[in-house]
Amino acid sequence: MLALLSLLALAADPWLSIPGASGPGKGKTVVLISGDEEYRSEEALPQLAKILATRHGFDTVTLFAIDPATGEINPNNGKNIPGLEALAKADLVVMGLRFRALPPEQMKLIEDYLLKGKPLIGLRTSTHAFNMPKDHPYAHYGNGYNGEKKEWADGGFGRLVLGEKWISHHGSHGKQATRGRIAEGQKDNPLLRGIADGEVFGPTDVYGVRLPLPGDSSTLLFGEVVTGMSATDPAVKGKVNEPMMPVAWTKSYQLPGGAKGQAFTTTMGASQDLENEAFRRLLVNAAYRMTGLEVPAKAEVGIVGTYKPTRFSFNGYTKGVKPADLK
Repeated sequence: MLALLSLLALAADPWLSIPGASGPGKGKTVVLISGDEEYRSEEALPQLAKILATRHGFDTVTLFAIDPATGEINPNNGKNIPGLEALAKADLVVMGLRFRALPPEQMKLIEDYLLKGKPLIGLRTSTHAFNMPKDHPYAHYGNGYNGEKKEWADGGFGRLVLGEKWISHHGSHGKQATRGRIAEGQKDNPLLRGIADGEVFGPTDVYGVRLPLPGDSSTLLFGEVVTGMSATDPAVKGKVNEPMMPVAWTKSYQLPGGAKGQAFTTTMGASQDLENEAFRRLLVNAAYRMTGLEVPAKAEVGIVGTYKPTRFSFNGYTKGVKPADLK
């Protein structure tokens, strides 16, 4: 009997599927791909999936880095995210990845989606989502790629699709949080509907980017570096905020030989950042906008169930969790 139970546990789907309730998103599918060692995307993306499904009607499928031997979520396993076949029917992908080296058959499923020019939301470390060895057929997706495929040079997937690769910590990591400041001329942008200047806040620090961002990138929010980790802390004085770095922007992308698509990128996105109502609303607004739906005046973004995110850190993930446990 114990052997049978073990087999059944291993046979359970290694992803989290949540059918949409009623709402404007009914009939549309959002696939959320987690897999980073530090910022707990395995916590953030299931909560975002629950909000999108329960509050707005989207069908959601959340994928995870899985230990194939146990079926448990293990974000330190950079070489396996089962279920990427779901991208074939996705209307939107939300990505929370860091330095993955996925096998070619899994990378092909991601590339097939991008070649169609379908919309993408990239969170935090997704600017450096991939890191392949030089002999990998998808090495050009890697953060440090600077090879003969010139369209992918100087940043791989991050630069070409999202607008930037990994550059630096601009604020002091773990000591200086981020306050979102609305860019000039953007206060009426539908992506910021229901969000006031300064409401977006998260304990993750601001990332450095190269200015200006490439192509038709359009900054929505700048990241004001604050002196501590509280939403009431004042801004740091001096050059670190002169100028402030973009922390949320839109950009068109087009893979060589592919159709043109739209990306929304935010360098915020740790699981703790989702405790902030305005940040959750930003992501929900982006899901509406990227799937062609009218953004609500003030989207409902209440937490679904219990949400107690783990502080970001390497090797800080909760061990022994399987996707089925998150239902």
